[in-house]
Amino acid sequence: MNLQGVVAVSGKPGLWKALTQNKTGYVLESLDAQKTKLIANLSTAKLAALNEITIFGLEEDIKLTDVFERMKSESNIPDAKSESKKLREFFRIVSPDHDEEKVYASDMKKVISWFQILKDEPFFNEAEPVAEEAPVAVAVEEAAEPVEAPVAEAAEPAKPKAKKAAAKKA
Repeated sequence: MNLQGVVAVSGKPGLWKALTQNKTGYVLESLDAQKTKLIANLSTAKLAALNEITIFGLEEDIKLTDVFERMKSESNIPDAKSESKKLREFFRIVSPDHDEEKVYASDMKKVISWFQILKDEPFFNEAEPVAEEAPVAVAVEEAAEPVEAPVAEAAEPAKPKAKKAAAKKA
C-alpha cells in the first residue's frame, strides 16, 4: 500500500493528496468525487501524513498502514456511523493489541471512514516504494603475479604567475 503524499488536514473532512509544494505550504486535492483543490498554509494548517500515523497500542504503537492491511482482508467492515460497541469489536479483530482506554470511538470512526475513501484508490493497492540499496562491492581476487603500477614522471613545478601592477590614472 502506497500512502505516500496522502494527508489528513486538521479542520477539514476527508483525505487529501499532496500535489505540489509552494513557498507557504502545499497544494492539495481531495480524494472525494469533487476533487476540490486546497492550498494548505503550513503556518495555520496541521497536516498529518497517513503513512506516519500510529494508533496507541498496549506495548508499542501500531502503524495505521498495518491496520489498513488487515482491514483489506476483512469482509464485514462496519459503517463509520455504527455504534461504538460494533466498532470496538471490529477493532479487536483488525488491531487486537490496541489500547482500548486511549483509542476512542471517534478515532475508530475516522480510521474506518479513511479506509472507505482509500479502498477504491489505485495507489492503495500498489506496493510501497522501496529505497534502492547501495551497490554491493564485489571482492576481486588477487592476481598471481604482482603488477607494477606505472611510475608517473615528475612534472616541472608550475611557474608562479607575475603579478599585474595596478595602473593609476592621473
